[in-house]
Amino acid sequence: MFGSVKPPAYPDYQRPCGWNALLPPRQPTQSLTSDVACDVVIVGAGYTGLAAARRFAERAPQSHIVVLDSSEVGEGNPGRNSGFMLDIALANDARAGEVERMKACNRLLAGTMQDIKNLVAEHGIACELAKSGTWRAAAGSAGVAALRRYRDFLEATGLEFEMLGRPALRNRLGTNYYREALYSPDCHLVQPAALIRGMAGHLPPAVTLRENSPAVGIERDGGSWRVLTPQASVVAPDVILANNAFSRQLGPGRSRMAAVYTFAALTESCPDSVPDTGDQAGWGLLPAHRLGSSLRRSTDGRFLIRSLYAYEKEPDNGQMAEKLRRSLQRRYPQLAAIPFASVWSGATGFTLNGAPLWGRVAPGLFVSAGCNGGGIVKGTLFGSRLADLVLGTESPEIPALFGTASWMPPDPLRSLGFRLTSGLQRYRGRAEM
Repeated sequence: MFGSVKPPAYPDYQRPCGWNALLPPRQPTQSLTSDVACDVVIVGAGYTGLAAARRFAERAPQSHIVVLDSSEVGEGNPGRNSGFMLDIALANDARAGEVERMKACNRLLAGTMQDIKNLVAEHGIACELAKSGTWRAAAGSAGVAALRRYRDFLEATGLEFEMLGRPALRNRLGTNYYREALYSPDCHLVQPAALIRGMAGHLPPAVTLRENSPAVGIERDGGSWRVLTPQASVVAPDVILANNAFSRQLGPGRSRMAAVYTFAALTESCPDSVPDTGDQAGWGLLPAHRLGSSLRRSTDGRFLIRSLYAYEKEPDNGQMAEKLRRSLQRRYPQLAAIPFASVWSGATGFTLNGAPLWGRVAPGLFVSAGCNGGGIVKGTLFGSRLADLVLGTESPEIPALFGTASWMPPDPLRSLGFRLTSGLQRYRGRAEM
């Protein structure tokens, strides 16, 4: 029952990304069909990989940079997230007595968020980017306790927030489900597939993007590395692995990271005749309890719910859709007749202590993985600093401020531990699911 699950080398999802399905069709770049040599090859065209490519090209504009992606931009993990861009560190990143460390993390993340906003403005990327803030809400006692800890974190780091009870939350968001909530202004919301497509469409001239070109292996080739794809290979002195949990199959992180699948559903636009859905549009809500359900309401009246977790293997999305429907109806019974337009899954890299796997793992081999669900802003920061490291500029503040992924036991102990721990947390936080 708790045997080893062989992790896939790259994602092959059952269903298309719902965010990407809302966008006009896009012509992908040509896949890698012949061998090529370059100065650096980056595996993964997500926020981390593209940030690394931009920084490398900025500092070494005469270089040749190749970025490989296993699918098409917008369909991969970067487009499959919920579109929360947190300007601040998560409360569960904090440890007792480390207020100054968290303040330093917050400064780095805020600066990175500004860099992303500048990029969006410079290229006119239409991605619905807005500083909408974020809600943290609690329905049960475990959620309330977690919400209080988050409030203490915000107070200690001098950040703004507003506490609201059930009646005020009902007026704002149209739900009676939560006992209390906290609003923090330090978050942007975005259409994630539109953002990553816009970033990929405005890469520097030094960068060549090859889509539908999964990295299936990596090997030494003299003093360089050879990254293998199904049709051809890329040789470079330096390799950056920015494909999160799937980097394990290329070597690094096998004992420090697991893939955890989460599931999302996006409704059709709600007509004006649907009653009592609140007076605020374009909002996002994160659960106080880490295994709870995330919610978004888009500016065109769609509701998104993201919940449920699976270890290393993508379960049947149809079964997950039924569970997501029940979770949404508990919060919004008035949406019972509104169908889902899309249901999809996405995988994230999970580490035991919540810290990333980041840095140089062998001569010429670098990795940034294990985002633990905080991928857009944090991933952009880590990718930029990893490019600096490849080019010879050390970035000691990343491991010093964000930590280093700890060791995980191998399967079947890892699988058993995940199921026991997540089962216990689901029971304690069952009201938040």
